[in-house]
Parts: sequence; structure tokens; C-alpha cells
Amino acid sequence: MKYFYIAATSIFLAYITVLLFTYLYQRNLLYHPSENNYQGDNIKFNYQEVFIDVEENIKLKSWFIKKNLKNFKTIIFFHGNAGDLTNRIHKLNELNKLDVNILIISWRGFSGNLGKPTEKNLYQDAKKSVKWLNKFGIEKKNIILYGESLGTGVATELGQDNSFAGIILESPFTSIADAAKIYYPYLPIDLLIKDRYDSLKKIENIRIPILVMHGKKDDVVPFKMGVELFERANQPKYSYFSENDDHMMEFNDELMNSLKKFLVFNT
Repeated sequence: MKYFYIAATSIFLAYITVLLFTYLYQRNLLYHPSENNYQGDNIKFNYQEVFIDVEENIKLKSWFIKKNLKNFKTIIFFHGNAGDLTNRIHKLNELNKLDVNILIISWRGFSGNLGKPTEKNLYQDAKKSVKWLNKFGIEKKNIILYGESLGTGVATELGQDNSFAGIILESPFTSIADAAKIYYPYLPIDLLIKDRYDSLKKIENIRIPILVMHGKKDDVVPFKMGVELFERANQPKYSYFSENDDHMMEFNDELMNSLKKFLVFNT
């Protein structure tokens, strides 16, 4: 009995230690600014490197692909939870073939930016980037929100404003809590989590055109989450669900055609 008590106590203390570690360091598990998995692509577009003020001493390194601000819509690209701007060159090379202007921002704490990424801070970064575009006479009605992975949570938050031209979600999740429960089923996620990005609850508030893109072989965010978001979304809504894509989708002809059709609807 004594040994059972010791063993039970040890297991309990170990579990409490795991809970404490997870709560204190969860943002290190969620945000990975130094993880650069998609590099080596050559830049095939012209851009301006700009820095967007979001708070005192915090500026966001961003790339602005400016073509025709008056006649083309502008995509504002919110990237995922890992890597810097160079990790999106392969996507930007393809997006640049479309008749759109593009602003891609890097979050605070990413790409050498000061500050720490949190749900609240990323929402602030996104809103400030929209205001930065407004200074060039680009109104919300001419801006398309584009979210990649974690960035879909930010795009969904802003999309509730319903003043934008449209919203594109690439490899989206229903919420960070839902995703975390897959990886940590033994933890009380709902009690521990700080940054929720609860897109499933928010998407019902969005009434602008929406395109949901997800690959069926996504091993990071389950494909069913993209389907669930699409089913919950209001009309007008469009989907591109591919058989062979994983989390980082291939910008092939099929995907690009889906984007083109969506843009045509919004012109």
C-alpha cells in the first residue's frame, strides 16, 4: 500500500508539473518564428519592404506588391504560426500572377520584429495593417483578407466587420482549443489555453464572400475542420478541397483557378 501511495503521488506531481509547464510555456508551443521549413525559392515579383507601426517601438516588417491601387483589389496576407516572410515566396510568386495588389505582414516577434505574439496582439497587428492600407486610399471594400493556417483565425476575427470585399481561409482550424485537444488529449485544454482563435463561433457573423481551401491530407489541422467551417459559413461561399494537399497547399493550376474565380466574383 505504501508503494502504491508513493507511485500515485509521483504520478500526480508529474501531471501537475506538465500542467504548469503547458500553461506557462504554451505560447512557445503555438508560435514558432524561427522555424523556417520553406526556403530557397527565388523571388519573381517586385515589392517594397515596408514597416508598419503598431505600437511604440514595434514595427512590422512587411512586403507590399503594388500594381494598380485604383483598379485592383488588395489582398492582405496573414501568415501562419511559423517562419518568416521568405517562407511564403513560393505562394507570392503565384499570387503575383493575379490582378491584385498584395500586402503580406509579419507578426510581432516574427521576421526580426520586436514584441511577443499573442491572440490579442495579432488582432492588433492585423487591424493596424488595414489602417496602413487605408492611408493609400484603399478602403475596406477593396481589401480581401487572406489567412494561412493560424492567420485564418486572425482573418476570421477581422471578417466579422463585414466591410471587406471577401475572405480566403487556407488550411483553417475551428479553434486552437479544438486543435490542441488532438495533440494533447490528456490535458484539460479548455482550462489551460490562453489564445483561442475561436473561428467556428465567429464565422457565422461573417456575411461577405468567403473561400475555404483545405487539403484532405493535412496532418497538422484536420481536413474536417475546414469542412466544418465551410458548412457553418454563410452564403456566398466557395470551397477548394483538394485530394492530395497537406497543410501547406500546393499553388497549382486548380488552386489558382479557384482563386481567380473568387476574385472575379469580387470585381
